[in-house]
Amino acid sequence: MAKDFNDGSVKNFISGKAPLFNVVLRNSNGEAKHFSAFDACEITECAEYCQYKFKDGFTVTTKANSVESSSCITWGIKIENNTDMAIEYVDYPNLAFKPLIKNGGIGKILLPYNEGVIIDDAYDRDKDAFGRQDLEYPSKGSYYVFPNMMSSQFMAYLTDGGGVYIGAHDEKRGLKGFDYVATDDGVTLSVRTYTGKNFSEDYELDFPIVTKEFSGSWEDAADIYRDWFECHLPSNVQKVKENKNLLDWYADFPLIIAYPVRGMFDTDEMNPNALFPYMNAMPLVEEIAKETNSRVMALLMHWEGTAPWAPPYVWPPYGGAEEFNKFRDALHDKGHLLGVYCSGFGWTYKSNLTDYNRTHEWESGEVESAMCAGPDGKVGISRICTDQRSGYDLCPASDKAKEILSDAYTPLFESGIDYAQILDQNHGGGQYLCYSRSHGHPPMPGAWMTENMQKLLEGWNKNAPGMLFGCESAAAEPFIGNLLFSDNRYELTHFIGTPVPLYAYIYHEYLHNFMGNQVCCPLDPNADTLCERLAYSFSTGDCMTLVMMPDGVFLPHWGCRYNECLHPDRKKALLLIKNLMAFYKEKAKPYLLYGKMEKALPVECECLSYDSWTKKIISLPKVYSTAWSFEGKRVQILVNSSEEAQTVKLGENTVTIDGLSGLLVEL
Repeated sequence: MAKDFNDGSVKNFISGKAPLFNVVLRNSNGEAKHFSAFDACEITECAEYCQYKFKDGFTVTTKANSVESSSCITWGIKIENNTDMAIEYVDYPNLAFKPLIKNGGIGKILLPYNEGVIIDDAYDRDKDAFGRQDLEYPSKGSYYVFPNMMSSQFMAYLTDGGGVYIGAHDEKRGLKGFDYVATDDGVTLSVRTYTGKNFSEDYELDFPIVTKEFSGSWEDAADIYRDWFECHLPSNVQKVKENKNLLDWYADFPLIIAYPVRGMFDTDEMNPNALFPYMNAMPLVEEIAKETNSRVMALLMHWEGTAPWAPPYVWPPYGGAEEFNKFRDALHDKGHLLGVYCSGFGWTYKSNLTDYNRTHEWESGEVESAMCAGPDGKVGISRICTDQRSGYDLCPASDKAKEILSDAYTPLFESGIDYAQILDQNHGGGQYLCYSRSHGHPPMPGAWMTENMQKLLEGWNKNAPGMLFGCESAAAEPFIGNLLFSDNRYELTHFIGTPVPLYAYIYHEYLHNFMGNQVCCPLDPNADTLCERLAYSFSTGDCMTLVMMPDGVFLPHWGCRYNECLHPDRKKALLLIKNLMAFYKEKAKPYLLYGKMEKALPVECECLSYDSWTKKIISLPKVYSTAWSFEGKRVQILVNSSEEAQTVKLGENTVTIDGLSGLLVEL
């Protein structure tokens, strides 16, 4: 059966041997048992299927149907479970390819990780904090799973002339891993599906996993998935042009100014700084708005009246609602916007930054039933933002957690603000792992998690019709109808490869994001790369973001220590923003507001090389470029992040872009 994958030109990409599948089962004590196709005691091969029997009492049947007319294979798998264990997940199919380019091979990998990334070194990510790790309890925030930091349900193996697309065409959009592992003779790509099954239950994949050959570049792989997505939209997803749930400011491409009102970094002493009381920020907001001719969103950090990063309780605001509301009204009077960062599904019993303490409530036993439990049924300490807080993770499927979240967020929903990054730390909008047997959900992770989050977010949207919500990283596909404006931290892709605007390519017609506070940006903070990052984000249709300190100075990104970094050139950054805002209003708006990203003509331009704190040299082009279509017209947008005019080759033509400016070229 597996030999079907080696027929045709695909065999030119294949290298080595990987087990066709892996299966993990858990017993009632939470202990995991791992099996692969190589462990089967009996294998039966037929024309239509292969059957693998295991001594432990389960049988795996795999199918792979080839569609010659479309160079496509659809994969299916079924497990007959005659054990007392539960099937947690299945890796299927595992496909072994030739090594990546920087490992002596021919390939690259396209992953929908954060905004999108192309990987040419399979070992690169293991050199830093964002290295590969299996999804495990208690959850961490940066797993290679969907819906989480992986926004879409596909990946691809790329070569110069084309490659192989691997996609899960699952309308339920359940929990999955899309990952790669370097081997001695290549790289193995695999899809991991979490079953959501109970003990002793059988499992059968209820959607096709599709592999397909394609010619061209990463956009051609993305087209395969985009075609499927557009035929199977989540029920509440609408194009921006048609979405009446969007607010008027969405079209104005607001400039985001993120800043703290207490302290100057996440683990600082949380004393009020010069931007508290809130009204102290108005002169700076108005000054930047005037210099850039922008509508501004003041996006507050460390504003919570409890303690910074101490979810879920945030209200009332630090200093009281009266001062907060005064600032909200002053912003609105000037046509500006107010947003806040929140911190996801943690439950904090003790802040490490302030005297906030709910230990007594925890010890009373009143809230433990709301928390995510591990495979052994026990509740473990949260691993999220442990420098700032100690606590546990809420399971939003439990009745008690729903009650807690409602109590915590209802005042926020009624606050009259414009935006809440309500799921910071919940990358992509997904929930954390929970194996509890008392919450009413299955004891294994699975599609129930996606369905539960969709229902929860639908309720939040109805309770706050005048507010938009977002999450850390861009919203994963099942939540794009609910989280319409998120902190798209594309810079994290530099840890493992080269960023590409895959997210905007697939989803920009349906929602927009902003550049985000760029925390954990690996670029050297002693080199001024802010304009390059502003240009990149603008070119992909994301709103630009500045991270501001209490004295009005900009940081390279959030997380930098004020006196330990080079402060970006304020004049240069504001001039770039001013010019791009004018360019948006005068020429680019129809495309960046309503347009569909298309495959761009190649642009040849000068690049600059920068150090990173991961010891990797990162190359950034002076000119960023994307192509768009809208109402029958196609254009290419070019953004020059440097102060000098740049003459570049665009396809067969040559064009010049003024310094710190944008240019629209009709195609």
